[in-house]
Amino acid sequence: MTAQRLKVAYICVHNSCRSQMAEAISKLIAAGEFEAYSAGTETKPQINQDAVEVIKEIYGVDMNLTQKSKLLADIPPVDVVITMGCNVECPFLPCKYREDWGLDDPTGKDRTEFIKTAQIIEQKVMELKSRINKLL
Repeated sequence: MTAQRLKVAYICVHNSCRSQMAEAISKLIAAGEFEAYSAGTETKPQINQDAVEVIKEIYGVDMNLTQKSKLLADIPPVDVVITMGCNVECPFLPCKYREDWGLDDPTGKDRTEFIKTAQIIEQKVMELKSRINKLL
């Protein structure tokens, strides 16, 4: 019998940019270690299209096809919650472990900010991937 993979949720208020980027990157580079989800307390009609373009260009993933904006209630119970760095009250989701990545929201900024955010997220996902089983 194989152990069930841990579930990680990336959370920010609108679930339209940073958390979506983290979900896409995690599904690409950490799928063997954990299941990735993203959600928020509110949703936007669509994922931030600047984030979609950058993720498609760098990672070859079209988030318009693979993901949608989700509420906390739309995802399964999770083991690990990563908050993206809400500058407001971060949403609460029950979990066994929680950390905040403190990322600035690139929304409304130029393309280089989205690329920088994607690179930071990739680095943090790699770090999380290497230590996930030690967290719980």
